Amino acid sequence: MSPLENSASGAAPRRVVVIGGGPAAHRFVEAMAARGLDSSGGFRIAVVTEEAHLPYDRVALSKALTEEPGHVDLTLGAPSLWDTPGVTLRTGARAVGLDTRARTVLVEGQDGLEELPYDELVLATGSNAARLPIPGAEHTHVYRTLEDVWFLRAEIGRLGQVLGRQPRVAVIGGGLLGIEAAAGAQSLGAESLIIDGSPWPMNRQLDEGAGQALTRLIAAKGFTLHGGVFPSEVHTDDAGSVTGVLMADGRVVPADLVVVAIGVRPRDELIRAAVEAADAGSGESGAAAAFELGPRGGVVIDETCATGAPNLWAIGEVASFGGMCLGLVAPANTMAEIVADRLHGGEATFPGFDTATKLKLSGVDVASFGDAFATEPGALEIVYADPARGVYQKIVTTDDARTLLGGIFVGDASPYLSLRPLLGRELPAEPGAFLTAAGAGEAPETELPDDAILCSCNNVAAGTLRDAVNACGACEGQDPVQDVAGLKACTRAGTQCGSCVPMIKKLLEAELAKSGVTVSKALCEHIPLSRQELFDHIRVAQLTSFEEIMSRYGTGAGCDICKPTIASILASQHSAYVLDAGRGTLQDTNDRALANMQKDGTYSVVPRIPGGEITPEKLAVIASVAQKYNLYTKITGGQRIDMFGARLEQLPDIWAELIAAGMESGQAYGKSLRTVKSCVGSTWCRYGQQDSVGMAIQLELRYRGLRSPHKLKLGVSGCARECAEARGKDVGVIATADGWNLYVGGNGGATPAHAQLLAKDLDDETLIRYIDRYFMYYIRTADRLQRTARWQEELDGGLEHVRQVVVEDSLGIAAELEAAMASHVEHYEDEWAATLKDPERLRRFRSFVNAPDAADDSIVHVPERDQVRPATAAERVSLGATIPVRTPAATAAAPTAQEA
Repeated sequence: MSPLENSASGAAPRRVVVIGGGPAAHRFVEAMAARGLDSSGGFRIAVVTEEAHLPYDRVALSKALTEEPGHVDLTLGAPSLWDTPGVTLRTGARAVGLDTRARTVLVEGQDGLEELPYDELVLATGSNAARLPIPGAEHTHVYRTLEDVWFLRAEIGRLGQVLGRQPRVAVIGGGLLGIEAAAGAQSLGAESLIIDGSPWPMNRQLDEGAGQALTRLIAAKGFTLHGGVFPSEVHTDDAGSVTGVLMADGRVVPADLVVVAIGVRPRDELIRAAVEAADAGSGESGAAAAFELGPRGGVVIDETCATGAPNLWAIGEVASFGGMCLGLVAPANTMAEIVADRLHGGEATFPGFDTATKLKLSGVDVASFGDAFATEPGALEIVYADPARGVYQKIVTTDDARTLLGGIFVGDASPYLSLRPLLGRELPAEPGAFLTAAGAGEAPETELPDDAILCSCNNVAAGTLRDAVNACGACEGQDPVQDVAGLKACTRAGTQCGSCVPMIKKLLEAELAKSGVTVSKALCEHIPLSRQELFDHIRVAQLTSFEEIMSRYGTGAGCDICKPTIASILASQHSAYVLDAGRGTLQDTNDRALANMQKDGTYSVVPRIPGGEITPEKLAVIASVAQKYNLYTKITGGQRIDMFGARLEQLPDIWAELIAAGMESGQAYGKSLRTVKSCVGSTWCRYGQQDSVGMAIQLELRYRGLRSPHKLKLGVSGCARECAEARGKDVGVIATADGWNLYVGGNGGATPAHAQLLAKDLDDETLIRYIDRYFMYYIRTADRLQRTARWQEELDGGLEHVRQVVVEDSLGIAAELEAAMASHVEHYEDEWAATLKDPERLRRFRSFVNAPDAADDSIVHVPERDQVRPATAAERVSLGATIPVRTPAATAAAPTAQEA
């Protein structure tokens, strides 16, 4: 009988008892209320929970660790849910017995024992934090409830006062929760240590290559990682205070506080007691013997979330499906919705676990989803790996490289947002186009199908979000939604783990743009202005520091988006040394070292060779430096010579020799001018129309050091045969019999674009004037990390708009743009020359802070083709390297993109 039939017949309401008060229970009650409880019949719901709080968001526990108690509210949904007629929440009460034949639950509360009858019972008991079966385990703590994190917060503060130093917190467990716990402890002033028996952290979600990259990122955050060895005992002193952790290899890791975060165990004790009673033949309990326990604990459910006992369901972490119990939000919510649907007469079924995970740690970007380990027969793995830089990206597809099966992203997880909803679907572009860390730029634009699940936590499809934006079909009678907050309230998308919010924002903006609505272009959550607006504000206000800018136009301490963006804007406007006045902390890794870091932790040295022209004397100096420091040398695609394998502390000495010979930095590490490629031109070539080498040198010396939203490349061809491939560059110049043709907006990469003709038959002076205007207009108006091709495409009017601004001066800003470029040319200073003049600046270039002259002995090179290259993992072992570095077993790491 459905609830409506039940109500109409005058029958008593069906009594639904929910054991557990966590997220799964909360979602079930929400789903039941949304479908209707019918106060005069239908359902009566009683929720029994041991905790004293309203159901709260366990995913966000790290917030409670770092904030003062009472300053952060993790309560799920609106508290008014618990005032709904027909809903009762009993906190501080525990279910201690179950009789499935009599359909009663024995509950122990403040007033003693009470028998609670039910018509339907929903088990949502969740899980407990797993404990360590080692000596001294009683002195450890877990990271599971609000009380747990409040205790840890207070204890870290107490230890700091008692010890008079930074307390050492050892977190046992290198999974998601362990890393977040370590980060939280560090934010409270503790020294964080991570102990993990697995060879690399998050080994259930990440393969070896990704684990190596994550290890680098964790180390860069200041954590010490003890991996590959299990703890065997927790040491204490005579007073019972923790002093350290004894490892299986005999080492003792000093610690003042030990937190265990090795996983969870389903809370199935109520079911186990019922099963044991049934097996013993106890007539008193009346327990049915229909339960089945999972191989890893938990109660087994079928696709309807029903257990083997009549009218008894299980949802969340206590439910075992396919032999697994998982502590993830998305499947728990789906189970809750299914049971609510079934109780209302529906036919929903559980599709299986969505195991996508994303680490929530500032500066450590990690995501894993789908068949991340490529277990499907014939699965392909497309990988970009730069573990020394802490970057690893892998896409798993079917054997035809078309259908997406899964992926892993470490260091740069931006493609995850657009790829995750496409799981099981055909990719809209080549898989390699989504490996953004390889230098391909941003991931291709993706128009999600309406049935693609964008928010997996709440099972919200892209079509549902579009309906909310365009007609608000989910909120009858209300106006269409025009902001992310409204979209969250209307659809529930993005209200739990929050990882889908950037994609929600992107979809919202796209739908609003289609409707002609002005869309917010906020740079990030800290800066409400677009990059273009921020550039103009900084220029007009003549600001020169990050702190001034944030105090006027931002909030908080900034992030990995706004920090390097502001650093780039300041460099574009002031041509100041990029690492001075606190700007060093804003820069990307390569900018901080004024060199590109390679896969083994060494750096490349790229002198500028304007237009590809170089004297034999300078070639001799390059050869001498390469021989002296045993560097690998290669001619690049941009007509330069790249020297690989320099250690950080060697960079100043190398550059001192190159600068003394009249060379300067080629800035291969910056978002700035890279190269101006040229053919030999009319000087030697019988087909040449103009002096392409002379023009290329003039352009490179003019625009060297010019910081911009993305890298810039130019090409100058001496005739229409186009030997310099000028039309594949941001700015291409091709000689004619009457002057120069100017092409703009070209680039290579995963989504190549041909440059388009802007003006033709120009003299030298006009050509340079137009390029000045074009570059400065791009620098002022483009989004962060946007190449000229994409910027030009997205401008209203495209190339014609560019032509009007640059050639016709339609905005009346030509003189201003030219003056800005003239200022850059006037104030340019080679960054390495400036570094060598200042001892304080040179302090940055040390492998070890406490041993300035020491070399990094983890760097091992082996000979190949009369040069050297980084040693493989097997070669390092055979050579007895002191600090082994793992590399992906199946795929060699791709080189850092520099001249591509």
